[in-house]
Amino acid sequence: MTIKAAFIGLGAMGAPMARHLHDRGLLTAVGNRTQAKASELANELGVQAPDMAGIAGTCDLIVLCVSADADVIGVVEALLPSLRKDSIVIDHSTVAPATAQKASARLADAGVHFLDAPVSGGVEGAKNGKLSVMVGGDAAVLERARPVLEAYGARITHMGPVGSGQATKAVNQVLVAGIAHAVTEGLALGEALGLEADRLIPTLAAGAAGNWFLDKRGATMLRNEFSVGFKLALLHKDLGIVRGIATEAGTNRTVIEQSLADFGELMSQGYGDDDISALIRLKRKG
Repeated sequence: MTIKAAFIGLGAMGAPMARHLHDRGLLTAVGNRTQAKASELANELGVQAPDMAGIAGTCDLIVLCVSADADVIGVVEALLPSLRKDSIVIDHSTVAPATAQKASARLADAGVHFLDAPVSGGVEGAKNGKLSVMVGGDAAVLERARPVLEAYGARITHMGPVGSGQATKAVNQVLVAGIAHAVTEGLALGEALGLEADRLIPTLAAGAAGNWFLDKRGATMLRNEFSVGFKLALLHKDLGIVRGIATEAGTNRTVIEQSLADFGELMSQGYGDDDISALIRLKRKG
């Protein structure tokens, strides 16, 4: 049976993901906090842009990609009165595992299934349909939802029960932050030593130091180009969540705490909307 899906949250990640669903013939409706943005995309794609009740009443699978824990719970509560029994809600937001578990429990009371499925791969991955999707929830529900996830996911991994997807994303964000520190600090040193970027970056990338961030952001950060790939203010928000998870787990938080301090400093300087590669501003001399 053809899935009738909706996508709620049409930001830098959500809009291209919704377009991929449309390309697969799965998208019925879109929604957004700013109705004008939803209406604009709906007109472009030839789908509906109803209110939350309209989305819940016409779709059997609803995808969320919003900014914060309160947004996830708010959307779930708005959808609940009109959701179809046995429908599925998938959340691609980055929130606390406890928030995912709360949303799942609320939906279960109405006979609705929930998957927490944060993604990694940045705006490029969303546009290219090459995201890594880390899923928490029932394996059978995941299989029902797989055609939707495959529209924009290059790798879809079942990590365990609800909350496991968000736990995996917490680990991911620590690695993202740590790699950003290493690459920006290293390239700032190379810059200070007078090494030419067009020779330095490919040489580093071909060896043990090679990584996605160096490949995608190395040249641009050395040109002081920080257009959005992943807003540093969003990583700062994510790491605030991760700090709580790591504190509860009792693990070391060196990278987390340094990143929160440094990204917080950049935000105070007005750079919150820059890509995380703007961290190089703090690594340079002076």
